[in-house]
Amino acid sequence: QVQLADSGGGLVQAGGSLRLSCTASDRTFSPYAMGWFRQAPGKEREFVAYISTTGLRLVYGDSVKGRFTISRDNAKNTVYLQMNSLKPEDTAVYYCARKTGGWISTSAGEFDCWGQGTQVTVSS
Repeated sequence: QVQLADSGGGLVQAGGSLRLSCTASDRTFSPYAMGWFRQAPGKEREFVAYISTTGLRLVYGDSVKGRFTISRDNAKNTVYLQMNSLKPEDTAVYYCARKTGGWISTSAGEFDCWGQGTQVTVSS
């Protein structure tokens, strides 16, 4: 079973930036689309970003469009989330996840393997 290791979270002031990383333990990383989700206390898990196997198809949640960028390096088995212009409402635990199937989806139920999560806290 592949394992995903999230990292890069931390405390940052509003307007700042962070880059999250997610590295897969399995060499079969490249055939899978990947996604990032987040969950704030008392809220449901929210879709953040999706990237296809080749990196050519990108989808973003409405709340992060224009501020966040998802990318991947298949040679390193790693997917990234560059987060700019951070806001206090971006505070959450961020999870990377591996997508099942070949179609684009923003639904958490269609991702079968999850990282442990990394905390992002944005202060005002």
